[in-house]
Amino acid sequence: MTEMIAPKDQTEYLIVIERGPTSWGAYAPDLPGCAAVAATREEVEQMIREAIEFHIEGLRLSGQPVPEPSSEAAHMRVAA
Repeated sequence: MTEMIAPKDQTEYLIVIERGPTSWGAYAPDLPGCAAVAATREEVEQMIREAIEFHIEGLRLSGQPVPEPSSEAAHMRVAA
């Protein structure tokens, strides 16, 4: 797997994408309250990107600190 390197003016946040019975959801663990829901995975990826940008802009405008990315993810195989 190739690791993506973000340009210097960008920050990379982990997002969690979940498939529901009728829609897709996504959230950013490092940005509490930042989430999106859409009909397709492609739509939810675009919506969470926009939600993260909006969330960070709101934090900055209100003088609050922008959390640094700290979450990590891994897949683990187990007997089922």
